[in-house]
This record gives sequence, structure tokens and C-alpha cells, in this order.
Amino acid sequence: METRLTQTQLAQVVAEIDKLSQQRELELEPDQVREILRELNLPDELLEDAIAQMRRREVLEKQQRRNRWIALASTVVVISAIGIGVLFGQNQQQKTAQVVGGEDRIALSKKGGDSLTQVNRLINPRIYYQVTLKNAPIGNQLSLQCDWINPSGDIVHQGRYQTRTIDTAVWNTHCFYDLGSAAAPGKWEVRMSLDGRVISTEPFTVK
Repeated sequence: METRLTQTQLAQVVAEIDKLSQQRELELEPDQVREILRELNLPDELLEDAIAQMRRREVLEKQQRRNRWIALASTVVVISAIGIGVLFGQNQQQKTAQVVGGEDRIALSKKGGDSLTQVNRLINPRIYYQVTLKNAPIGNQLSLQCDWINPSGDIVHQGRYQTRTIDTAVWNTHCFYDLGSAAAPGKWEVRMSLDGRVISTEPFTVK
């Protein structure tokens, strides 16, 4: 059964045949090539080796072009990933930059209790620093640091911890320190920091 063609398909077939015809006209038979080589005083016995070398070079060039495209695509992916990482980091910094410490107090428990201005190191060796964070980034965790500073201005204890995943913009957190009987009496201070930025501080007296 003969294949029927539309006018559009016929035009495409004619164009394809014309292209193949032109290509065939440009192709030379092996005998023609050898004749040309002899006219150029070149050894025709090297024809097969030369064709094989040409084929290998064509394959190599295709492979090199493919490798360049792969390298280019990989570079684009890496640059995009770096860009996304930078934007994400900047977004995180903007979020944490808005966090501030609100209500804070020295207490004898993790939550609640009286706000103390002085503590007895022998009776209550462990004390807590309760802080209410405002503008906390919902869905994130914060890495906080508490520095406990003695009357001489020395940081005698540095506590680092990470909060749970925050689910409200107002977030209660705390850190603690065991004073012990060897703690120096006098004016103390505790500082809470986020990303190296002090967000809350509270003085108290140790007796």
C-alpha cells in the first residue's frame, strides 16, 4: 500500500531529497579520493588510517563539547546553590536581628517563681535566668549563650544551648548556673547573647 502524503509533507520530502542529493554530490568515492591523493603526491595507502584518525578526532570533539556543557551546567548549579545559601543566610540573619529579650529575671526554677535580686550560694546553689524573647522566628531554632560574670568581671561560666523549634513570636527560655560554695560573694551579672549580640542582661547579688 502506497503512503499518501499531504502537500506539506510532500514539500518536506522534496526538501529532504534535495538535501541528500546535494550531500551525495559532495561525497567522493574512495577511488576519487585516491586519485586526488596521487595528484597531490601523497601516499594513498594511508587513506584508511587518515579516515580512522579523522573519525576519532570527530568523536573526541563531540566528547569535549559534551564535557564543556556538563561543566557549564555544573557551574551554574553550584553558583545557584551558593546564591540560594547566601540569600537563606541573609534571611536568617534578618530574622535573628529582630529578636530582643523582654521580661527577664533571676529565679530558683526553670519557670515562674520570684524575681530575685540576691541569692545565697549555700542555700540555693543553682539559679536560673529566665528570659522572654520577642520577635522570635517561628519555625526556627535559636542558638543562645549565657555568660555568668563574677564581681571581678570574669566570665566564670559560659553556657551554650539550642532552643526547641519556636512556634510563637513570644518565646520563654532559660539558662542556669551552679554557684557552689566557692562562688565569690558580691555583684554578679548574667548576659544572654544571640549570634554574638547581647539581647538581655540582669545583675544580681551573691551572698
